[in-house]
Amino acid sequence: MTKRQRIVVVGHGMVGHRFAQAAIERGLTETHDVLVLGEEPRAAYDRVALTSWFGAGSDALSLLPGGEYDDPRVRLVLDSVVTEVDRAARTVTVVSPPSAADDLLANPGAVTVHEYDVLVLATGAAPFVPPVEGRGKDGCFVYRTIEDLEAIRAASEAATSGVVIGGGLLGLEAANALVQLGLETHVVEMAPRLMPVQVDDAAGATLVRHIERLGVTVHTGVVTEEIEGGSSVTGLRVRPAGTEEGAPTEVVDAQVVVFSAGIRPRDALARECDLEVAPRGGVLVDEQCRTADPHVFAIGECAAPGGTMYGLVAPGYAMAEVVVDALLDGPGTFTGADMSTKLKLLGVDVASFGDAFATTDGALELTYADAVAGVYKKLVVAESGVGDGSFRLLGGILVGDASAYGILRPMVSSGLALPANPEQLILPVGTGGGLQLGMPDEAQVCSCNDVTKADILHAVTEQGCESVADVKQCTRAGSTCGSCVATVKNVIEDHFASVGKVVDKGLCEHFRLTRQELFDVVAVHGYRRFDDIVAAHGTGRGCDVCKPAIASILASQTSTHILEPATAELQDTNDAYLANIQRNGTYSVVPRIPGGEITPDKLIVIGEVAKDYGLYTKITGGQRIDLFGARMEQLPAIWKRLVDAGFESGHAYGKSLRTVKSCVGSTWCRFGVQDSVGLAIALELRYRGLRSPHKLKGGVSGCARECAEARGKDFGVIATEKGWNLYVGGNGGATPAHARLLAGDLDTATLVSYLDRFLMYYVRTADRLQRTSTWIEQLEGGLDRVREVVVDDSLGLGADLEAEMARHVGGYEDEWRATLEDPAKLERFVSFVNAPDTPDPTIAFTTERDQIQPIAPALIPVGAPA
Repeated sequence: MTKRQRIVVVGHGMVGHRFAQAAIERGLTETHDVLVLGEEPRAAYDRVALTSWFGAGSDALSLLPGGEYDDPRVRLVLDSVVTEVDRAARTVTVVSPPSAADDLLANPGAVTVHEYDVLVLATGAAPFVPPVEGRGKDGCFVYRTIEDLEAIRAASEAATSGVVIGGGLLGLEAANALVQLGLETHVVEMAPRLMPVQVDDAAGATLVRHIERLGVTVHTGVVTEEIEGGSSVTGLRVRPAGTEEGAPTEVVDAQVVVFSAGIRPRDALARECDLEVAPRGGVLVDEQCRTADPHVFAIGECAAPGGTMYGLVAPGYAMAEVVVDALLDGPGTFTGADMSTKLKLLGVDVASFGDAFATTDGALELTYADAVAGVYKKLVVAESGVGDGSFRLLGGILVGDASAYGILRPMVSSGLALPANPEQLILPVGTGGGLQLGMPDEAQVCSCNDVTKADILHAVTEQGCESVADVKQCTRAGSTCGSCVATVKNVIEDHFASVGKVVDKGLCEHFRLTRQELFDVVAVHGYRRFDDIVAAHGTGRGCDVCKPAIASILASQTSTHILEPATAELQDTNDAYLANIQRNGTYSVVPRIPGGEITPDKLIVIGEVAKDYGLYTKITGGQRIDLFGARMEQLPAIWKRLVDAGFESGHAYGKSLRTVKSCVGSTWCRFGVQDSVGLAIALELRYRGLRSPHKLKGGVSGCARECAEARGKDFGVIATEKGWNLYVGGNGGATPAHARLLAGDLDTATLVSYLDRFLMYYVRTADRLQRTSTWIEQLEGGLDRVREVVVDDSLGLGADLEAEMARHVGGYEDEWRATLEDPAKLERFVSFVNAPDTPDPTIAFTTERDQIQPIAPALIPVGAPA
């Protein structure tokens, strides 16, 4: 029997995590055990989206939320600092604090030695702090880890202004963080423009105009001479770049200074064990990412394939896959990386790809600039060399409008010939531009995960994928930075169209418009009748798809009672009778019990109603009591008894809010830190009756023990010592989804405003019968887009969305009570029009466990009594 090999991975950042994932997925763990040693106290998280931590918290960034891999042959140990590599003995020495896991707990703070057959160095990089006088003062920080962000946030509470040293990608992300913390923000960059590695002077100037409109002051072409203050920072003294000491200086007031001036490979372990490093740092590795020692590999930012250190996550992911392939005796090689970048920095779209600076011989530049709109686009092209006068795309830069990135970047790697007038690719639609070109199958669509168009097509044709969410799961395309999601969607839809599968986005055969488009049409034109809508925008008489959807749209926009003449005949069975029909033709009655809190008197009324009408009773999973077996003509009488006792409809029949589940919270529980019951009741009463594309469920937990299971709900709230964490996009059912953190440590007023915005944004834009989880997954930008709209108010819709919710809250009326008060509505609740007091003879029951049970009509013997 072959002895199992042991792989030790040093580092559990994004690249180390990717290696472990690939080892599991590609079968390497069938022959190898993997030990991953992470230096930080938490598992790998998304450093690309680090700034979102301020609104979303750690959970939303985590790449391994449970802290363990599904495969037991991969073991993760955190808080583990590797201090020595003994290549001769093939061992690593680890120092772990008392909080470390597994066998290290038995020896707190112990020095532990682990043997390896294969060592993978994934130690990443460290921030570079230039040797500026005063850099050690209180108030100076780097921007690399969640712990760094925690320290910056704490310092910002007592500060009014901050400055970021470095105007590159990370510097602008750090500036965004300071803006979110409410500080007057400055960016200091030694180069004559922002993002000097990615964009040219013209693009940099456009970017500066965008950023300064947001209140950020930009200082380019300056060097930092000194950080002023005593023990704490009070300001930053700068002078023009290229001048000598003694030249005129300027002081930028600041109590917080963030260094983001680049990174340096963390290659100390390699140096200490005599592995060769590149002149500018980084462990020298070959095309399989193997060092001079055949048992040692290096991947990610600590590695230097061919002497080049890559500071982006996509090349690191590629290296991780190459090493797994090498250990499986595969042919994979690392021959370089796509350094293309597309980001939204301080709300501004910025993209750079290929040979953006026209360094290739014979390169030509095409530029389009609109200073008023804040748009700059540049294409770098060269003759294709095939003798027909055609050109190929080498690279480009996009600022202010990066919508063409998804089609342009793959054209660089594919060598696809450009049209006769390549300027059409960057000119606005309506001025001769907007041309879209197809891409070859070998074109790379997702650079982060190296997914080609062919990979996506294979997922669609061979693996049954029919949506972006499906393709993400199968290929990982669009699951890292998200910039390629729109292209992935286009590839899927173009394929379906090419094989004759109609990609119909319309609501149904009667409307070519989507639900979102119909929502906007109703809002703009003020329609109140289905007939008017179908006459203006549809065909035919409607169906059981479009009628309930439009009824929901009308109800959500106008707070109209669901049984008003304009909407009553549009409803499906459940909404039509304000109750859920059961298998034997009877109905269930579900009164609302906000937060699960109920008085003894109300409990008695429910018991009396159930006893008097012979109903089956059941406590549901949503903290409500369900009464089954009511005949249609009995419903109004049952409702009256319940309404008189203070109950109202629980909307179990509607695509609307069902419940907001809660634990007992701080009122009773010794672990509770907030009043979860009080908040659950307030939220359920606020959002009751809100008509939406699909049913909605909420939950509020009074502490992190999560007894209300809030993260399994469309919106979930979990108490913290500082306030509330808001999670969105969860659900149970046939396709369970775990809610993800939208914003953390919120006060109650902010929580409610964010929830108002989230729910109304969902109601406005989701498709018919689309749960919040699927809506977020298929929304371009996913949760980040939701956060931009809801938390950052990037579209300026916050006040409108809150006003719409306020209108709903102000116009709410109980549907049961309103029906009881309207004789016209009551007329529908009879089994037989010509004999209204006659019960339906097909309804029958048997008895089990002292309660009635339905007998389906098909099972009732002929002539049996009703």
